[in-house]
Amino acid sequence: MRSIELLAPAKNADIGIEAIRHGADAVYIGAPSFGARAAAGNSVEDIARLVAYAHLFKARVYVTVNTLIYKEELKDVERMIWQLYEAKVDALIVQDLQILSLNLPPIPLHASTQMDNRTVEKVRQLEGLGFPQVVLARELTVDQISEIHKECPETLLEVFVHGALCVSLSGRCNASEALFRRSANRGECAQVCRMKFTLKADGHTLAKDKHLLSLKDNCQIDNLEALLLAGASSLKIEGRLKDMDYVKNVTAAYSVALDEVISKHEDKFCRASSGHTSLKFIPNVFKSFNRGFVKDVNKPDANLDTPKSLGEPLKKDTVLHNGDGLCYIDRGELVGFRVGNVDRFHPTKGVRYFRNQDAEWDRVLGKPSSDRRIWVEIDVDEDKVVMTDEDGFAASIDISVSDFELARTHQTENIQRQLSKLGDTIFEARSVNVNLNKNYFIPSSLLSSWRRELAQKLTEDRICYYPQMKQEHKPVQIDTPVPFELTHDKGTPLMICHHCIRRQMGLCLKEGGQKAKMTLTAANGMELLLDFDCKNCLMKILL
Repeated sequence: MRSIELLAPAKNADIGIEAIRHGADAVYIGAPSFGARAAAGNSVEDIARLVAYAHLFKARVYVTVNTLIYKEELKDVERMIWQLYEAKVDALIVQDLQILSLNLPPIPLHASTQMDNRTVEKVRQLEGLGFPQVVLARELTVDQISEIHKECPETLLEVFVHGALCVSLSGRCNASEALFRRSANRGECAQVCRMKFTLKADGHTLAKDKHLLSLKDNCQIDNLEALLLAGASSLKIEGRLKDMDYVKNVTAAYSVALDEVISKHEDKFCRASSGHTSLKFIPNVFKSFNRGFVKDVNKPDANLDTPKSLGEPLKKDTVLHNGDGLCYIDRGELVGFRVGNVDRFHPTKGVRYFRNQDAEWDRVLGKPSSDRRIWVEIDVDEDKVVMTDEDGFAASIDISVSDFELARTHQTENIQRQLSKLGDTIFEARSVNVNLNKNYFIPSSLLSSWRRELAQKLTEDRICYYPQMKQEHKPVQIDTPVPFELTHDKGTPLMICHHCIRRQMGLCLKEGGQKAKMTLTAANGMELLLDFDCKNCLMKILL
């Protein structure tokens, strides 16, 4: 049976804790430095706080150290990795193979998607270097994932299922560094892909001031079964810069969908963590930040009009609230406004509206919106009280019922009620079994004391038992190419993309389009050349 984890993003420890409460089996969070989102670093102390909470539910915490590292930084990286190991994180997500040359603690290393993990050969190489889990490139098809799993069955495959898509092949974007000296591979992406461009063919303008490289977002929520059957073990939600509400909603949506898939294949798959969530809202991925969605990540389309969030399409039965934010596209530009009084709002005929802020939704998610508990059974016997959780951990208290008087009224229901009051703990009683030969009177205050002591013992047992994953490392030297950041080789493409502007504009050569020299010109006058590898359905962007 394959253990499946839903892997959620965490900008900080508090968001990571909420991700777990809303159904995540694992979270990934930025290290204090050397992460691919420079604006999302976290202290070791905060990461340790997240780890302590996650491990109560057998959930895991992965820390990103996924940037290119310069040689003078290696010792600082080594020191930080030891600190993260001592904080009991479960694995590091890394990009630079120079890390393998360091004196590392026995902590598992996962291969970041920034390594450009697209082929069987690449995954096999990483497997040989000791990477137990590989984050696959975002643009792989289900069939490509299946082929990799078939050839490398022992390697855990991590697959992006939701969030922003890089227009360039994963780990192959040099545009930000080349144009603005802000390296995407060093955590400082300038988001060139979200800029406006004018498209020309042989000097003739085909599209003016359009977001030609700004891809719609990934959404595989209806494709989870196919991904699991193809071999995915970790389903990853993108978004380490996203806010609390986004993570709550999207994590909950995918957790519900994943449970539905697993219920159909209980002999093949199970969730990687313990506990169950009780949501106080109905999740809906359209209500969180999105630029519209693509389902075929191998042939994604751009949202030509805006890189901003559209939200959910307005329907005839949509209930609006005062304070909602609506938007629509007017002559190629996103126009937004707030509804002050829904009774006075009258949609303009022919305009397609979206709601990108739901005031009532914000109110619900602004409060505690989910609870996560671990099932326990409590047995009251003649000589002891035992609390056993769903993972088989047990805590007990020795008692002697002969010390108690016989009761005049039936006591079983009161004993069950008092021992079930676990609301301020991580536990929820599935059953309380009273196995006493006589009807003893046990004071409610004593029952409450037993309940608190059992819950405390069981919590401590779960923390102490949690096995920190280990992976021994011996320093090895890996020849790595000199990064573009140090060479600025003019022959290196700025981007290599599966997204094809020709195809989206209806000019695909395979479908009758004519050859032409095509260029992109930014608002600042910067001109980029498009080169098409039609045999492999790839588009290159060159200076």
